[in-house]
Amino acid sequence: MTPEDRFFRELGGACAELRQAFARHVGMSAHRVQVLVRLWREGETSHSELRQALGIDGASVTRLVKDLEGEGLAGRRVDPLDNRYTLAALTPVGERVAAELDRSHQAYQERLLDGVTTQEQEIVLRVLWRVRANVTEQENHDR
Repeated sequence: MTPEDRFFRELGGACAELRQAFARHVGMSAHRVQVLVRLWREGETSHSELRQALGIDGASVTRLVKDLEGEGLAGRRVDPLDNRYTLAALTPVGERVAAELDRSHQAYQERLLDGVTTQEQEIVLRVLWRVRANVTEQENHDR
């Protein structure tokens, strides 16, 4: 295995593991957590935008939002500007649940970074910014 292979395997594994670990911590699926927090941060959002953001199919988004709606956490309506689209938004109860999830996530992140210095965090951030910039440069070059 090359150093590049090892780097990207660890990076990808860490991202996937972190997302799943928090979801297990709060007893929800990772996609459910993502939908709740995204709607809380972004406000009313189309199912299509949720599908793209989560990288899942439209039927899965519809099921997730319908489940949230059934629990009184979200509501849906037809987009008044284009009736081909459905919009989802949190109810006041859903907003409270999502806000608590966000607070819980913050505390969880702080525990995960225990023993990692601010300087070490900054080094990792600089590396990630450089890799993302390289992705953009490569995509621009490939066009």
